Amino acid sequence: MASMALTMENLPRQVGTELGVTDWVTCDQSRIQAFADCTQDRQWIHVDVERAKAESPYGGPIAHGMLTLSLLPHWLFALPAVPADAKAVINYGFDKVRFIAPVRAGARVRSHIKLTNVADKGHGRILATMEHTVEIEGETKPALIAEFLVMFAP
Repeated sequence: MASMALTMENLPRQVGTELGVTDWVTCDQSRIQAFADCTQDRQWIHVDVERAKAESPYGGPIAHGMLTLSLLPHWLFALPAVPADAKAVINYGFDKVRFIAPVRAGARVRSHIKLTNVADKGHGRILATMEHTVEIEGETKPALIAEFLVMFAP
């Protein structure tokens, strides 16, 4: 785990370290429904509770994989895993995302964030690659593992 506050200057020295573990977030049915409404992804396995209980291989509704993935920026700031002196933080994309295990409605998830790479992009900008392993409380397999790319600018 990173032992000092992150800055633009010391970020490269933190490559290979776990920046921390986030707080838990509950993926309850109301969050799943709000995500479905926002994205218009209303597949029954997410939003039709009775049908999911009857027909789903998971015994009930599950969160959208994209809902779980969408929590990564929140966790980046909540931890915090952002250099204190960064003036701009830009979502640059993902190198790899794998959805490994379903997040059942009502489950809690959190992320273990590891800084795996930094690249100097000139003008003081740093492109950081952060590996997020999203744990599901009480489960052995993670919900997802993602390589999240974030641009920090001074």
